[in-house]
Amino acid sequence: QVQLVESGGGLVQAGGSLRLSCAASGSISSANVMGWYRQAPGKQRDLVAAIASGGSTNYADSVKGRFTISRDTAKSTVSLQMNSLQPEDTGVYYCNIRVVRLGYAYDYWGQGTQVTVSS
Repeated sequence: QVQLVESGGGLVQAGGSLRLSCAASGSISSANVMGWYRQAPGKQRDLVAAIASGGSTNYADSVKGRFTISRDTAKSTVSLQMNSLQPEDTGVYYCNIRVVRLGYAYDYWGQGTQVTVSS
């Protein structure tokens, strides 16, 4: 099993910054992708940013240039630096890790942390 513990989040005014962090523990294979997803009220959970164990990154178009994802592979941690936050960034942010074992991919999720951006 894999456990994810998130920290960060909160309330910030538009234009402000927040940093989210997530630590993974348990049975983590060396080949994995860690990322952050966002779920706004009444909407589906969407990818915000992801980073592979090799360092390649993927961002949602709406956050490119404002958010930066980073990871410490040795410590199995991932962080999301969010700058120039806008009200539309509001939602519950979930940490995710996708691990590959014997050719199968498994997704694990954190409990979620609320980010609220006021206008």
